[in-house]
Amino acid sequence: MPFVGQSLRTEKSVAPKVIPEIKPQPISTAQAQKTPVNFEKPTGNYASPHPSIKELLNPIKVEQINSNLENAPREIFSEDQLKMVWKQYSFIVKEQGLETFYNALIKRNPIKQSDEVYVISLDNEIQRDYILSHIDPFLLHLRQHLKNYSIKIELQVLEQSEEEKFLTSKQKFELMARKNPNLHVFKSMFNLDIEY
Repeated sequence: MPFVGQSLRTEKSVAPKVIPEIKPQPISTAQAQKTPVNFEKPTGNYASPHPSIKELLNPIKVEQINSNLENAPREIFSEDQLKMVWKQYSFIVKEQGLETFYNALIKRNPIKQSDEVYVISLDNEIQRDYILSHIDPFLLHLRQHLKNYSIKIELQVLEQSEEEKFLTSKQKFELMARKNPNLHVFKSMFNLDIEY
């Protein structure tokens, strides 16, 4: 590999190229005095997408929000509007990296318990504890977009049935075959071995 200005040719007539040097121009004192540098005092507030331990342990914030709801608007909304805002927030949560919350929101539709109370059905207690710490922004999003500040969300953990427990491949096949008996025909027709 040749150096800058060096050629691989053996000709002696080729002169090395000279690259002009660019010097920075100094700023005059008059220009420096015209543009003052403003430094802000540190506030100690760091904007983080994740709640701090202090916020999680302080229930006063939620109580203050709930006490101001008496004079807040309470417009009527349809179930389709609720589902649309629900799905919209689920994608916001996914972009924030809260996959557990996202999966809980899209897995099942909200269950209407009353005009103001909706239930999120969850698979286990771990999911419930995780979502409980992120429920306040979700509730605020629903209230603002539906213009109804009387909405409440409850978390309900579903009991696991025998069908949802861990099964062997043979048990899974028998469970599916009870729902669709044609699977036995396919098993014998294609000589499938599901017992491994």
